[in-house]
Amino acid sequence: MTFIHPGALNNKQELDFVKAKIKVGAEPWITAFTQVKSLATDGLNALNYINSNSKDSDISKNEARKAYANAIIWYLTDDDIYARQAISILNAWSGLQGFTGGNDQDKLQAGWIGALFGPAAEIMRNYSEWTPADIAKLQTMFKRAFYPQLNTASNWNGNVDLAQIDAIMNIAVFNEDEDEFNIGIIRFNKRIPAYFYQVSDGGVSPIDGDGGNSIAFWSNPAKWIDGLTQETCRDNNHHAQYGMASALHAAEVAWHQGVDLYTPNTKRLTDAMELMASQILSGNMLGTCANNIPTTDVFNTWEVGYCHYHFRKGMSLPNTERVLAEKVRINGISDWNIFYETLSHADIDCNINIDKGTKR
Repeated sequence: MTFIHPGALNNKQELDFVKAKIKVGAEPWITAFTQVKSLATDGLNALNYINSNSKDSDISKNEARKAYANAIIWYLTDDDIYARQAISILNAWSGLQGFTGGNDQDKLQAGWIGALFGPAAEIMRNYSEWTPADIAKLQTMFKRAFYPQLNTASNWNGNVDLAQIDAIMNIAVFNEDEDEFNIGIIRFNKRIPAYFYQVSDGGVSPIDGDGGNSIAFWSNPAKWIDGLTQETCRDNNHHAQYGMASALHAAEVAWHQGVDLYTPNTKRLTDAMELMASQILSGNMLGTCANNIPTTDVFNTWEVGYCHYHFRKGMSLPNTERVLAEKVRINGISDWNIFYETLSHADIDCNINIDKGTKR
């Protein structure tokens, strides 16, 4: 397999599109840019993780966010200070020996932060001051510390497995690791039908971790309709937004490498996007769950899926379009591996000069 770079969550054409928008101060990108730039600080003071374990989730979360923030701000501004800060963080993390154990919390943590460190490293891979030796050290660290946590699926709710898959796909591109890339695709194809429901399935797809009781695993929906997710009724779309975001991130990485995971799952993913958006907009779970009030948390996601299905494929997604305009871009939350999608993927005409990669 010949990998295309940059080609993790972000590719060159899309980054250049956003860069042009930032140059002229266009919305909604410039507001998101200002927010991300405020995170791109203190990179030169990154903690040294040599001979240590990742024991503090808040520290690792903040370091991963800073790495990605500095990487993308460098690309959009050409200011070397952000490049050096991103590299400082990544080099410090190349000393990570492993996680604390191997339980489901470690798997989730590796997914959350790997899905940020991976694309950060991929953006920086061709920066002239990042030496081949340091790049190799980070690639080795990913294999040593992250692969053991990512390559066994969590038995918790599906958003954890999907976060792992998100990280696997991004890191595999940076590592140019075809075997790891294929692990991500296999896991994606297994999890998607067990997370995004279709009436035509004729029932719930069983999966490891459901305890042999798929209905309870889905938190006992009151109504089974197209677009329901395994976590819709768990907390009325709080965690379901994480699951949706991670699935779309993984599909986007694959697309940048010439592998289309979107098309076989078009109806599952767009039904979920539209249903979730409708529930949030209406303040009503539409009878799908015993508790009919949606979560008040709205995350800065939907952008990656809308970019693909609306701009690349010309689909009308009215609820998604509205939730982006009325909720997400105004005050959508960026947390863990949901990171300011409005900056990186808002309203990109993804068909313009997009290199879909070398076919496998």
